[in-house]
Amino acid sequence: MSNHVVLKMKKVICYLCLLMTPALTLANGFKAIKSDKPITIDGKSDESIWEKATSYPIDQIILGENLTKEDFSGSFKLVWDENTLYINAQIQDDILFDQHANPLYKYWDDDCLEIFIDEDNSGGDHQFSFNAFAYHVALDNQAVDFGESIAGKPASPILLNDHIKSVWRRNEKAPHQITWEVAVRIVDDTFQYLAPIEKSLVKLHKGKIMGFMLAYCDNDGSETREHFIGSTYIKPINGDKNLGYKTADVFDTLILIDNK
Repeated sequence: MSNHVVLKMKKVICYLCLLMTPALTLANGFKAIKSDKPITIDGKSDESIWEKATSYPIDQIILGENLTKEDFSGSFKLVWDENTLYINAQIQDDILFDQHANPLYKYWDDDCLEIFIDEDNSGGDHQFSFNAFAYHVALDNQAVDFGESIAGKPASPILLNDHIKSVWRRNEKAPHQITWEVAVRIVDDTFQYLAPIEKSLVKLHKGKIMGFMLAYCDNDGSETREHFIGSTYIKPINGDKNLGYKTADVFDTLILIDNK
């Protein structure tokens, strides 16, 4: 049996399990509320819909030790419409650092917001495929993830800026919190890097369940990031919690709901 067939069978089984999952099970996941109009991505967060959305902490240390609130703290809210998932992250980071001019080089060691999305909540490996995504949204607002092997060439980092619109700004008042707004166009696993994104875009609807996790890479001036902090507890395997970029099995669930 081919790997493609096995993956499709796994997704069917996963979907059937979701249909039988009690609502209480999903209560521990994230919820995004519906907006009746598109959100303006400007780092201002002045739309009233944000006041209705639940705030979730970014407080699970994946990498690093001795993290203080002065060094980093964060939270986020989620909103959706038919075409877009919107993220409003509130970030407190005392030092912003982007050491590499090349956006495709060691981007995970720069300060960045990392958005994990599994459109059909199927789980499974995605490091070198588009079964799920780990968008690294950099301080220059570009989005990077690993691509697939194309024409026999090894998989390599690629820019996915047509998936993401990002704007952040600092508050002028101490402690100068960052408001980071992101609009994500959701694609399914038929996405191909060289094909128009429109071929794989997914329309969002009430009740849709996706795999989701949010994280932040924090570097205060070192060669590598000092901390990696996420929204979701990850059970370590052989002492390793940094699994999200490889497998969607560690993602949490996100359900789209009304704003009533």
